[in-house]
Parts: sequence; C-alpha cells; structure tokens
Amino acid sequence: MRRFLKPAGLALLGLGMALTAQAQAPAANYPDKPIRLIVPFPPGGGTDILARLVATELGARQGWTLVADNKAGAGGTIGIGEAVKAAPTGYELVMGQKDNLVIGPWLYKGLTWDPTRDLVAVAHVAYTPVLIATSVNSKFQSLEDVIAAARKDPGKISYGSPGNGTSIHLAAELFQKAAGIQLTHVPYKGSNPALMDALAGNIDLLVSSVPSAMGQIKAGKLRALAVTSAARSSSLPEVPTVAQAARLKDFDVSTWYGLFAPAGTPAPVVDKLHAAVNRLLEDAAVRAAIQAQGAEPQAKSAAAFATQLRTEYPQWKGIVEAAGVKLD
Repeated sequence: MRRFLKPAGLALLGLGMALTAQAQAPAANYPDKPIRLIVPFPPGGGTDILARLVATELGARQGWTLVADNKAGAGGTIGIGEAVKAAPTGYELVMGQKDNLVIGPWLYKGLTWDPTRDLVAVAHVAYTPVLIATSVNSKFQSLEDVIAAARKDPGKISYGSPGNGTSIHLAAELFQKAAGIQLTHVPYKGSNPALMDALAGNIDLLVSSVPSAMGQIKAGKLRALAVTSAARSSSLPEVPTVAQAARLKDFDVSTWYGLFAPAGTPAPVVDKLHAAVNRLLEDAAVRAAIQAQGAEPQAKSAAAFATQLRTEYPQWKGIVEAAGVKLD
C-alpha cells in the first residue's frame, strides 16, 4: 500500500528542500564579487608576503579577485578585531597567525573577541621559524657571540621585533630566559621597519619571521645567526637552530599562518575556499614560491586547523604567564 504525505508533510518537505537549496546557493555562485583579505600587519612583513601570494595565486587559478587590505597595529589584533566584526558572507577574510590569535589575546587587555568562538578556520597555509639576524656589518658573527656579549653587558644589546605581543617578541623573550641573558627590546609596527633599522645599524639584532628577512639575506645585507625551530629551515639549511647554536636543548618556537572567516560564514563557502587553498598548496610552483620566502607550505583539514587553534589558545596563556612577557 502506498503512503501519501499529508499537506503538512508536503509543506515540511518543501521547506527542507528550500533550505537545502539556500545552503548550497552561496557556494554555487561564490564569489561573484571581489573578496577582501585583511592583513593584520604592514606591507613587507611575513604575513603580508604570504597573504598577497595566496591572493595572487587564487586569482590566477580560480579567476577570483582578492584584494589585500593591511590593517596593522597592536600585535595584529586590530586586524583580527575588524575581521570578527565583518559580515559572515565569505567576502571578508583575514590572514591570521599564532601572533594575533593565540598570543595577543593574553597580552592585550580589553579585547572583546575570542578566536575560537568568533572565527572559523578556513585553511592552514604555512608555518615558519623565527629568525635571529644582524647586519653584515655587525661585529656579531654567531649567536654565541651575542650571548657572550650580553652576559658581559646585560641590557646593552638591542633587538627589534614586529611589535609587542607577537610570537616573534615572545620567541626572543623565551630565548633570553633560556640563555640566561638580558637584551633590550625595541618594538616596531611590523617587520619591515625593524628590518630597515637593523640594516642601518640602529639596532643590534633583528628578530623576525624568515619570509620578512629572506630578501635581504639573499642580497647579502643581513647575516642570519639562528632559527628558533626544532629543525633547520629548508630555505636556510646552512643556518643553525638556536638549540644547536646556543646549546639550548629542546628550544622550539615557530609560528603558523592561515585563512579565517567570521563565525557564521556559510559552510559551503568555507568548504569552497578550503578546497581552493589546499589545491593551491599542492602546486609545485606555489610551494616553491612559499619556500623561497622562508616559509614551509602545509595543508591541513579545516577540522584539524580548528582543533589546533582550540588547543593552542589556552596553552599559550600559560606560556605567556610563565615567560613573564609584559607589554612595554
């Protein structure tokens, strides 16, 4: 015997089909206008370089238009705050990283957002160690030279970072504690201003992402002393790790980069973005371009990336407190 739906059942079935169609529609037509990609740091830094590379390559391969928009300040938290307030349509994205998502919230007071609640992970792009470097005209030939001089004259050696509260700043603080030395921190509003002052000799050391400094290293104007990751960088294989150069066992501080969207962005849109970025990271030319900037390309599932954020967010609260890092 056939069973026929009653009018109410037919209405519910029709509503369900309509909702399914509505859920699929955003991805089917997406994107039909330019996408704004918020970059929370100034032009020229590691985040900016990777963001513009992703924007350019997605445009070339997908036919999309992504416009990078630099919104710098407060260790990258200003740009994240703007992304959180953006409409969840998929037309407002942000290139986030460890600095402004899992460290900055524990250093900057008054932030009203929570990255695990107010953002959705779209795609992991790359990770990079932190670099300790100096001008080629500097008297420091190695990290051991720096440590010896700092022990002799505590506080006399200066180092520049992209700003207070960044993972780069924290890496330098952790290095000082591990080595038992005291350096003087000079915070800048982004990596590029710090780089310029290091090249000019206005600061003794530069602590930076590898992508931000790679151009000047290749040009022979910047001397790389060490990277803070557990393993050497594939882009700078001749440069020792801090653990190797300073005999500091198990020292390991790296940062990661990825695309995020405001919470509430339709899942089909997030899925479409995620798939496009992961296809990009499979391309040999794109991987080589990322590595040429000193970063390591790495694709992950959106779920794994979201789990990483949820795991690291509370962990770094304890790390920040244990390190005693304070904003100047």
